[in-house]
Amino acid sequence: MAIDRDRLLAHDIPVVTQPFDAADLARYALSIGMGQDPMDRAMLPYATGARAMPAVACVLGHPGFWLGDPATGVDALRLVHGEQGMTIHAPIPPSGRITARTRPTGLIDKGAGRGALLYSEKEIRDAETDALLATCRITTFLRGDGGYGGASDTPKPSHTLPETAPDHVFDTPTRPEQALLYRWNGDPNPLHTDPDVAAKAGFERPILHGLCSFGCAAHALLAVLCDYDADRFGRWTRASPPMSFRGRRCAPKSGPTGRSGPARWSVTWS
Repeated sequence: MAIDRDRLLAHDIPVVTQPFDAADLARYALSIGMGQDPMDRAMLPYATGARAMPAVACVLGHPGFWLGDPATGVDALRLVHGEQGMTIHAPIPPSGRITARTRPTGLIDKGAGRGALLYSEKEIRDAETDALLATCRITTFLRGDGGYGGASDTPKPSHTLPETAPDHVFDTPTRPEQALLYRWNGDPNPLHTDPDVAAKAGFERPILHGLCSFGCAAHALLAVLCDYDADRFGRWTRASPPMSFRGRRCAPKSGPTGRSGPARWSVTWS
């Protein structure tokens, strides 16, 4: 059955209120591969939960797998994470309570057999002061929902990458069991844990969460461009890499620093 654009964009996603502490921050950092070198003193504050890794904003106040609700009309088995962006407006404290509101913001029909793009946004605020902490922007590729026949929003402009060679390469391994740990951040989609579900979706085995690979790349940015200082982390957007299986190596490459505008930032899985 074709999705109903107006119904999908009006889908009510409940506001999430969530307390968090060092255990939540440490679980996130460990689930994106931080802490593999217990002698790395710069990384340890994040791996132990003493400090918030900025990309934890992507999982704080997570609304759950709301696209799995049949009321959305989406073919939930065939959707994949397409792009993720975030803006950190203020440092995330080491503990506290947040509120998060997620809402669909746009839908692009790529045509029958070509899927559709769903844009959504999540705002995270301090529950006590209402201060805006972070805004997360998500593009979901609905592989089975193209050609729905309704109106289509204007696609976001694509990023034009510079043709210069990367200035930095940051190599970090993903572990075979990494998705089994990452799922406890609030994403229990069985595509990442159940071999039978992965096979039905056309994959040889469960794949790594798109947001987990985003976290791996955010770790590289934090290390290479921010010298592990979370207060220097601002805004960035990244398209998801090709489907990755757990246990591969992630080698992000960043573009020239010291200038504004798009930078070359690729992730190589091997």
